[in-house]
Amino acid sequence: MKSKAFKRITLSLLGAVLTGMLAGCGGLDVTSTLSPQMSGEVQGNRADLLKTVLDTETIVFAMEGQWAPWTYHDDDDKLVGYDKELGDAIAQKLGVKAEYVEGEWDTLFSGLDEGRYDAIINGITITPERMERYSFSTPYAYDYTALAVKSSNNTISDFEDLKGIRAAASFGSVYSDIVASYGAEIIYVDTIAESIKNVVLDKSDAVVNSLSSLNDYMMQYPDTPIKVVAVTDEPTEIAICLRKEAQSESLIEAINKAISELSEDGTLRGLSRKYFGTDHSLSRKMIQTD
Repeated sequence: MKSKAFKRITLSLLGAVLTGMLAGCGGLDVTSTLSPQMSGEVQGNRADLLKTVLDTETIVFAMEGQWAPWTYHDDDDKLVGYDKELGDAIAQKLGVKAEYVEGEWDTLFSGLDEGRYDAIINGITITPERMERYSFSTPYAYDYTALAVKSSNNTISDFEDLKGIRAAASFGSVYSDIVASYGAEIIYVDTIAESIKNVVLDKSDAVVNSLSSLNDYMMQYPDTPIKVVAVTDEPTEIAICLRKEAQSESLIEAINKAISELSEDGTLRGLSRKYFGTDHSLSRKMIQTD
């Protein structure tokens, strides 16, 4: 049986094909040549993403599924994490079901551009560059960028020390931008586990990633010989990413309302303490768990 998400993509493609075919025949108004029922389906898929989500009773989120504690698989290979539970909670507020598409970090945004899902929920940092291309929900969490090195390394103690060394970071991430800005050689990795392994094996001199993920890794694997030596002064804002188009506005408003309610009822605070050991729904220093 085809999922509702698949049906939605099919309808969207049908609408796009019909629009292209008819527009190529003299620039006709596509909706004026369709039956009332088909016209409504095409306009619904093109003009209002929230309507589509409600009609199909499904919201499709994309995530890595390998970036703990935001999104990852547990020992039973079940998809879990802060963002997984948040996505489920938002879907429940909307009265729909959440479906998840997993992919490597550098493919998530291209998939969003192509309309393969409605939004990305993956601990995404809001940056000015991303805001030029995408729309974001209100922040639902805050984090810090951290620099970690091998425990025996006493020569790297600050971001300024990155110049001329090798630092591991995900391709296309805000962390790779930071590494580049300080003049380090970027060693591209797919997962935080891979980046830490590179440092331990001396394939990289340092790793730049989120403080929450580095803390989580060190709690899960306390014998790993790495240490956090520097943390950014200002927090980063974490939000859900959607396509920057009028069709997304209604869905963003609905998601923002859900986030507000989940903040007020303590859900965000509870999820933060469950997955991070501290409250990431607040904008404050989170170097140590509490």
